[in-house]
Amino acid sequence: MKRKIGLALLGLLMLSISVYAQDASDTLEKLRAQLLEMQTKEDALQTRLAQLDESIKPENIERSLAGVGSTRPEELREARRRQLAIERDGVLAQLKTLETGKQRLEAAIQNAEVAAYQQSARPTGQTMAASSSRSYQWVLLGGGSLAMLALGGGVLVYRRKTRAR
Repeated sequence: MKRKIGLALLGLLMLSISVYAQDASDTLEKLRAQLLEMQTKEDALQTRLAQLDESIKPENIERSLAGVGSTRPEELREARRRQLAIERDGVLAQLKTLETGKQRLEAAIQNAEVAAYQQSARPTGQTMAASSSRSYQWVLLGGGSLAMLALGGGVLVYRRKTRAR
């Protein structure tokens, strides 16, 4: 019974990949554009992180507060340091999220490249999904996407558990 279910799920995944192959060349362009956009955002965040790392140095905090008069300058310096640290932690969290999204996007690009290659290598008379209805294709694509999301979620949970140790 388990074997039949496994084979059925494998068949469903293979069908969804073949449906995905039809639009692979179109989506490949979109995915590459998204990756370029993510890399641009990552570069901007890396630049901001470098600025914050430089600004958080004690001599630079003191220099930034040189024109401010106060009876408690150490409190001002500590408040400025905390503000910069909070901002730096936010940028680091954004970079980590961006890196995860970038890895997923790179995997999707690889899948789309394989699908586009398979689509180009297939003879025109043997297109499997050409005879099926459009709604059936969306059901298959949704099932495959759901399987990919479940796999990605499992990987994230596993990585978090291994990091916690």
